[in-house]
Amino acid sequence: MARTSGWSVHLTKPQQAAAIAVRRKNGAFEVCLIRRKGSSNWGIPKGSVDPGDTHEETALKEAWEEAGISGRLIGKVIGKYEYEKWSATLEVAVYLMEVLKQHAEWQEASFRERRWMSFDDAATLLVGHPALEFLDRAKALARDSIAS
Repeated sequence: MARTSGWSVHLTKPQQAAAIAVRRKNGAFEVCLIRRKGSSNWGIPKGSVDPGDTHEETALKEAWEEAGISGRLIGKVIGKYEYEKWSATLEVAVYLMEVLKQHAEWQEASFRERRWMSFDDAATLLVGHPALEFLDRAKALARDSIAS
């Protein structure tokens, strides 16, 4: 906490939340990655936590807006990372999401692509992305928590 002219000011990093979205198909787990159409950079759905929203609500909302998927979060936050954007350091809380429904149309479908793949393929596409370090944890939690 910093003091400025007698006022107390809380200095916190802008908060974001993200989801590693997983489904079970034909007995195997698949991960949903997204990217802007025309981009070579893959990632996971994430976005800023709006005032009044929780990190959990944000992770689910971003999965819907960016990837057209809905479901439920499994457990608590599986990790956090920081990155630089908008001249600030943002902190991202990452959750595991079990996908229960995939929608044919969604808010950002006109400029985002989603792709389902194995955890191994996701790891290859996420090289250099901070979410890569949470894939093994997400896979283990999915294996223990998502029924076949």
